Amino acid sequence: MYSRKLLSQSAFYGGGFSTVFVSCGRIFNLMYHLETWLLSISALITFSILIAKLSNNTGLPILILFLAVGMLAGSEGPGGIHFNSHEIAQSIGIISLIFILFSGGLETKWAEVRPILWPTISLSTFGVFLTTLAVGVFVHFIFGISFKVSLLLGAVVSSTDAAAVFSILNTRKLRLRGSARPMLEFESGTNDPMAVFLTVAMIGIITGESHGFWSLCFDFVLEMGVGLLAGVFMGRLLVFLLNRSNFPIDGFYTVFALAFSVFIYALTVSLHGSGFLSVYVAGLIVNHYEVVHKKAIVRFFDGIAWLSQIGMFLTLGLLVFPSELLENIWGAIVIALFLILVARPIGVFASLLFFKIRFKEISFISLVGLRGAVPIILATFPMIAGIREASWIFNVVFFIVISSALLQGWPLPILAKWLHMDKPYKKKFTSPIEFSDYENSNMQMFNLSIGDHNPYIVKKPIVEIPILKGSLVVTVCRDGKYFVPSGGTILEVGDELQILAERRNAEKLAAFFEDTD
Repeated sequence: MYSRKLLSQSAFYGGGFSTVFVSCGRIFNLMYHLETWLLSISALITFSILIAKLSNNTGLPILILFLAVGMLAGSEGPGGIHFNSHEIAQSIGIISLIFILFSGGLETKWAEVRPILWPTISLSTFGVFLTTLAVGVFVHFIFGISFKVSLLLGAVVSSTDAAAVFSILNTRKLRLRGSARPMLEFESGTNDPMAVFLTVAMIGIITGESHGFWSLCFDFVLEMGVGLLAGVFMGRLLVFLLNRSNFPIDGFYTVFALAFSVFIYALTVSLHGSGFLSVYVAGLIVNHYEVVHKKAIVRFFDGIAWLSQIGMFLTLGLLVFPSELLENIWGAIVIALFLILVARPIGVFASLLFFKIRFKEISFISLVGLRGAVPIILATFPMIAGIREASWIFNVVFFIVISSALLQGWPLPILAKWLHMDKPYKKKFTSPIEFSDYENSNMQMFNLSIGDHNPYIVKKPIVEIPILKGSLVVTVCRDGKYFVPSGGTILEVGDELQILAERRNAEKLAAFFEDTD
C-alpha cells in the first residue's frame, strides 16, 4: 500500500523514472530502518533471555538484568540506541501490564485468595494510602520539596509490582508457609489501581485540574466499582464464549483470550473504571472455572507475560540516563531506605492490625514490598503532564526500583528462612503427555507423586491398588525417566504418576497420594 501510494504520486507529478527511483529509495530506507529496529529488538530480547540464567545462579533479581541490558543498549551505553519518548514507554508499559495482570490472575487460585480477601483489600487500599502519606511527609520535611510534589512521589512508589513479585517468587523457587504468598500475589495484582488513582489525583491537584475532595472520592468509588464489576462480568463472559465457541482451530482459543483481555481493559477504561483491576479479576475468574484448552491458555499467557516483562523493562532501561541518576543518588538512597524500612511496614502493620494474621507473616509481608516497572511507568505521568519536578521524580523512582529489587528481592530466601516462613521446594511435575479439557468432560489428568506414608501404595503393583480401578495410569516418571506402565508395574517411593480419571475421584485419589500441583 505504501509503495503503491508513492508510485501513484510519482505518476501524478510527472517525475518520470527519476521520481520512481526516489520513491523506491524511500521504500528501501523505510525497510532498512524497520529491519534495523527488528534486529535490535530481537537481539535485546534474545540476549536478555540468555543472561536470565544468571539470575538463578547468582540470585540477582531478573528484572535488574533486564533493566541493565536496556541501560547498556541506551544512548549513554555501548549500544547507543537513542530513546527518550515517555509517551511510547508509557504505552508499552500499559499494554505489558494488561498481559502481566491477566496472566497473574490466571495463576491465582480463588481457594487461596478467599480466606485473605479482606486483609489484602485493606492492604491494597489503606496500606497504599498510608505508604503514600508517609513518604510524602518524609520527603517534604527532609528535602524541603513542596508537600504536593512529595505526595506525588509517594503515590508513584506506593504500590508493589505484580511483575516483580511473580518473577522473583517463581525464579527463586520460593515456597512460603501460611497465607504470605497468596497475600503478596493478590496484593500486587490489586494495589496498582489505587496507586494509579492517587498519582492521577495528585497530578490534578498540582496542575489545578482537580475538582475537590468529594469529586476525588466519587472518582475512586466509580473506578474501583466499575473495575470490579467489569472484571467479574467480562471474566464470566470469556468463560462462556470459550466453552461455547467451538473454534475449528485450537490456536484460536489462545488468540481469542489474548484479544479479549485487551478488550476488557479498553472497555473498562472507557466506562471510567480501573482497567488494571478488571483485567486481573477477569483472569482470576477464568482460572476459577473449567475452560476449554485452559492449560494451553495459561501456558500461552505465561509466555506472553514474560515477553511483556522483558519488553517493558528493556524499554524503561533505554529511557533512563545513568548520568542523571548519579546526580540524585544520595537523596534517592535515603528515600529508598525510608520506603523499605519505615513507610512500607507502617502501611502493612496499620492495614492488617485488626485481622487475625500471625506477626511473623505481617513482618515478612512488610519487608517484601517489591517495586518494579509500575512505579517507573507511573513516573512518566508527571513528565507528560509537564510538572516541573517530573525529571527528579523519574530518576528517584528509577533508583528506588533498583534498590527495592536488590535490598528486598535478593535476600528474600534468607528472610523467609530467618522468620521460619519457608517450605521445602517441590519440583513441578512435568510430563510428555497432555490432556485437553473439553466442556462437559468428566475426565481430568491428575499429576501425583508417591510418598512413603501409605503402605497400600508403595511396593504394590498397579493392578492391586483398588483406588486406581476405573482410572488409567498414563505415565510413570522414575529417576527422571518416563515409561508407560502395565498392570504389573510395582510403584516405588518417589514415583511421579500421571493419571487420567473421573473428576469425582479427585478427592479420593488425593487421599492416597501426595498432590504435587
